[in-house]
This record gives sequence, structure tokens and C-alpha cells, in this order.
Amino acid sequence: MQRKSNLEFLEEHYQIPERLVSVEDALKPYLSQSELAYVLGKKNKATQLTAMQSQQIAALRSEGVINDFQWTQLQQALTRLTDSQGRAERIKNFPYPRNFSSVATYLMFIFVVIAPFGLLREMDSLGNGTLLEGYTIWFNIPFITFITWAFHTLDTVGESSVNPFEGSANDVPITQISRTIEIDMRDMLNEQNLPEPITATNNIVL
Repeated sequence: MQRKSNLEFLEEHYQIPERLVSVEDALKPYLSQSELAYVLGKKNKATQLTAMQSQQIAALRSEGVINDFQWTQLQQALTRLTDSQGRAERIKNFPYPRNFSSVATYLMFIFVVIAPFGLLREMDSLGNGTLLEGYTIWFNIPFITFITWAFHTLDTVGESSVNPFEGSANDVPITQISRTIEIDMRDMLNEQNLPEPITATNNIVL
């Protein structure tokens, strides 16, 4: 994402929502000042928020607001949420092994270099017995250009897909998914001032 071409594309075509709003501003509407200061002082803020929710659910149970079955279901939901968060963090922090990606790129480069020579004889004999005899060898240039371009593009797309949470145009639309869930949950609580859905900008949605 720090390549010049990627930075220029980002500047011209879309914006990353998480970079427009700080974590503090995003949490302010939902936490008290003491809770906000506590969460912001922690390294893994998402885990601390989940822990605070677990404590609040336990308090509701002790006060008799929810029964044991409801408490169990809510705790299991938090557990599943924590597991999903952990899997997402592992995907982000431990992308596809670099050595495998490097070997694939080297093999692709070798293929691009030797492929034109491997098809010279076949292209030359393609026009035998026709008006194009002796000229079909030049078909090798556009044919090989297309084939090698296709392999190079696939290698580039594969490299881009290794990190699906880095803010590229091909990322998983986590922001849109999260906003949709937020709107649905707040609508179930009959809240009126619902946030706007995340829409695509230049056919790009994050």
C-alpha cells in the first residue's frame, strides 16, 4: 500500500473511512468518560470492549434483569465474537508466507522470459502451406504478450489479496459490513438517528 502507484490511486479514487475518524471520536457516543479513558489506555481496545460487555451482562444477571439462560446465550455470543475477531487479527498480522509468494513470482518471471523462445518453432510452422508461410512467426509477439500479461496480472492480484485489511481497493468491505450490522441492531432498538449506509465511491467500497 505504500507504493507510489497505490498511494496515487488512493488519493484520486477513494478514502479509507477508518482514517477519517479517530478511535476516540468513534467511541465517545457509546462510553462514559471513565470507560473511554480506560479503553484508550489499553493496547487491544476491541478485547477490552468485549470484556466490559461481559462484565455488564454479569451485572444484569446479578440484578435479575436477565435470567441464567439469557446470560448464557449472551456470553456465548461474546465468545463467538472474540473468536471471530482473533481469526481476523491473525489474517491481518500473519499474511501468506512471503517465501511462497516470492517463489511463485520468480517462477512466473522465468516463464515470461523463456515462453517466447519455446513457441518460435510452433508459430513459424503455423503458416506452412498457406499464403502466410514465413510470416506467422511474428504472431508470436502478440500471443506471448497476452499470455505473459495474463500470468503477471494473476500474480499481482494474488499479492494484493494476501492482505485483505490494508485499505486497498480490493479489500474485504469490512466497514460496509460493520455499518450494516450496526444499522440493523440499532433499528431493532427503535433508535431514530441511524447512521447512513456505506456506499461505493468510484465503484469502490470498503
